[in-house]
Amino acid sequence: MPMKDLKAKGASSRNTNKENLLPYPPKSSFLPTTRDEIEALGWDQPDVILFTGDAYVDHPSFGAAVIGRTLQSLGLKVAIVPQPNWRDDLRDFKKLGKPRLFFGVSAGAMDSMVNHYTANRRLRHDDAYTPGGRHGMRPDYPTIVYSKILKELYPDVPVIAGGIEASLRRVSHYDYWQDRLRPSILADAPADLIVYGMGEKPMTEIVKRLNAGEKVSEMEDIPQTVLFSKEKPREGDIVLNSFEDCLKDKRLQALNFRHVEEESNKFEGKTLWQKTGRRMIRINPMYPPLSTEEVDASFDLPYTRLPHPRYRGKTIPAYDMIRHSVCMHRGCFGGCAFCTISAHQGKFIASRSKDSIMKEVKKVTEMPDFKGYISDLGGPSANMYAMGGKNKEICRKCTRPSCLHPKPCPNLNNDHSPLLDIYHSVDSIPEVKKSFIGSGVRYDLSMADAGDEKINATNRRYVKELISDHVSGRLKVAPEHTSDRVLDCMRKPSFSLFHRFKNIFDKVNEEKGMRQQLIPYFISSHPACKEEDMAELAAETKKLNFHLEQVQDFTPTPMTLATEIYYTGFHPYTGEKIFTAKTEKEKLAQREFFFWYKPENRQSIMSELRKMGRKDLIAALYDNPPRNHGLPLRRDQPAQKDKKVLKRKK
Repeated sequence: MPMKDLKAKGASSRNTNKENLLPYPPKSSFLPTTRDEIEALGWDQPDVILFTGDAYVDHPSFGAAVIGRTLQSLGLKVAIVPQPNWRDDLRDFKKLGKPRLFFGVSAGAMDSMVNHYTANRRLRHDDAYTPGGRHGMRPDYPTIVYSKILKELYPDVPVIAGGIEASLRRVSHYDYWQDRLRPSILADAPADLIVYGMGEKPMTEIVKRLNAGEKVSEMEDIPQTVLFSKEKPREGDIVLNSFEDCLKDKRLQALNFRHVEEESNKFEGKTLWQKTGRRMIRINPMYPPLSTEEVDASFDLPYTRLPHPRYRGKTIPAYDMIRHSVCMHRGCFGGCAFCTISAHQGKFIASRSKDSIMKEVKKVTEMPDFKGYISDLGGPSANMYAMGGKNKEICRKCTRPSCLHPKPCPNLNNDHSPLLDIYHSVDSIPEVKKSFIGSGVRYDLSMADAGDEKINATNRRYVKELISDHVSGRLKVAPEHTSDRVLDCMRKPSFSLFHRFKNIFDKVNEEKGMRQQLIPYFISSHPACKEEDMAELAAETKKLNFHLEQVQDFTPTPMTLATEIYYTGFHPYTGEKIFTAKTEKEKLAQREFFFWYKPENRQSIMSELRKMGRKDLIAALYDNPPRNHGLPLRRDQPAQKDKKVLKRKK
């Protein structure tokens, strides 16, 4: 879930959780977190101890719980230490002793630096993955900090790192918060192995080999792992430019990124190598996409779907967001330039079976605090469920990072009927009053020509049913910008498509007698975006009568196309030099146009527009004020008359 969504939903909430008053399963239903809980289970020693920067929520949306339950299903005794204190005498790192097999380390569900700092590098005041939203319960770069502590305390015990932070920093990468190129996180975190991407399959293979007597240090070829290798590159492997060479020449870093992204998005990628210092880092390719049976097996594990009892009486904002939601698939083939989903989950969609989804929906309806509303039936992108290539052999050879940009792939099956079937089945459950779609919807996917009129008709029906039956008053979509040039760099569709979607949205609302709002997301300071582009965005959105709320400055995060452009100044695929706003002054100047309607911004905006020679935009923004100051006009509200007209009448 994006940080902006969590904050919009009240990530700083500190009220008492309703769970404090509800029936709760015993601690033995959860993975143990203390010595007392381990002894109550009759264990002498855990096989694996997981350290995570997040609170322990036993739910399939939280990585530590997924890996913990997966390892448990293999017959292992698994314990979790959530948010250990790294500042004191390190008692949290000592309290459970040594595991029989290995320590697992994860920073949590977000990269720690995104979690801690804003786009302006200012410290955030809350943490959605911590009880009470409290800030400061994890260090910067927990993967590095936790690994170092564990290796100092237990040098003979293997440390395996995973999760978003380790995954997205597996090769040399630009770190926005330190404003420098950093090597693979393996060079800083003394882990024996990194597991990247979704970890169930590589962790299962690691355990299988450990049980067969193999040492972690001998595991060279497991897919989705990163290690310092004793072997040499083989024919067919890709040797990236070394970290040291990338430090000298930013173009080489850009070239590296193209290889990394293409191999991550292939059905069967190649092994990558990168020299760092005197050693070679080996990045083994991803596993092929999970089958439906494999995805089901992960989601069907015996999660309690609740925070550990140690948190009773405290709110965990990220959990409150998803407590009554159901994730239906993994992966995303949108390939947006600023997004990390495909780098971690891959572009191929791995969908759950209908039976598995319905079982989880049933569990949600049985929760004591369930009031009849499913908050989300979604995924990384809400409407990619059960989609993929018509001809799988074409997909096996494809290197495109996006199936939707620059235009939808003709091999893409965008039939929304399986999704509609799920919606209808969920809504037919007596306990469900309504199911909402809270995940982001790709309207360009549902509106793309399928080359089949029957599918096109189904997709039109999907859009109408989405708007009429599955919106909780406000539908969030992400056009991201209005400039087609900027949108092309973002790998997003033309803004003209948003106009078409808005027309459908307005028409359905009129037909149904509804007054729902369309809430668009926009990004400022993205590569290729100039101040004039933001001025035009302000004028365009004013014309559409939008009062912008869901706005965000571009934040460079590891392993995205936009970040590579930001750092290197070049597009990795074309070599074209691209402008990016970098200074705080440049970024704030762009962001100011989101809030053109605020009186305190008027003079500075008008001054900038005069410098640009864009008096037309001054007239567009200020000569004809929007109704209700940019808020959508309600049917029972008269339009606000122009002040000049009122003055003349007086």
